Amino acid sequence: MISYRTTVLLGQGDQGILRQLSSCLDREGFRILTAGNGHDALHTALARHPDLIILDVLLSKFDGLDVCRQLRSSNHMRTVPIIMLTTPAREWEVVKALEIGADDYVRKPVNAKILMARINSLFGRIGRTGTRGGESRYNYGSISVNLLRHEVMMDGREVVLTAKEFGLLEHLIRNPGKVLTRDFLLNAIWGYNYYGTTRTVDVHIRRIKQKLPCLSTAIRSIKCFGYELRAQFEVDGTTLPVPDGPTR
Repeated sequence: MISYRTTVLLGQGDQGILRQLSSCLDREGFRILTAGNGHDALHTALARHPDLIILDVLLSKFDGLDVCRQLRSSNHMRTVPIIMLTTPAREWEVVKALEIGADDYVRKPVNAKILMARINSLFGRIGRTGTRGGESRYNYGSISVNLLRHEVMMDGREVVLTAKEFGLLEHLIRNPGKVLTRDFLLNAIWGYNYYGTTRTVDVHIRRIKQKLPCLSTAIRSIKCFGYELRAQFEVDGTTLPVPDGPTR
């Protein structure tokens, strides 16, 4: 359940849309910060550290993509969930937003119910990450993944993954040797009410490989199907086998 104290920064230049979304978020119990342009959105985010950021791609001064990119380069804002509001018929905006670190997107004109479903799904999956039973720390070569702490280390240094990236990595780690279909991963991480395409999964997997190069060959793409992790992780010094598991 989302806390009443949850703070959302809404970066939106259209005053009509800003009022509409602010009213919707207020009814749901969020504390709302607003910014009418990219410059103000960036500075408000860095100064106030909101729990969630919603950015329109078409902001003035700095556009939403520039703001997202700069926030992801900040140590304090690298893991804060970001939802982008994108322009219809501009698929490149969606792809670019996901590539630079956005967690999700909603196409304009924004349907308030769809936006709230995305927010609830995002916060729900962040809250559930690492709460399931079983081992929490997995090691592979120079990589150490702590599922309970939502932490990834490589060569002794922290690698920051977004909530969606970590969720995908966790599913792959927990299912070694199994081919996980794109549809399965999309539903597991984004939820059944998500209206995006499986290309979203591909973009996030590519980002995981870029951040964790030693897994780039271990995460195998099965053409027109899904992904499989072929890597032997260690848990408490015990090497886990890589079974020929069923497809999901």
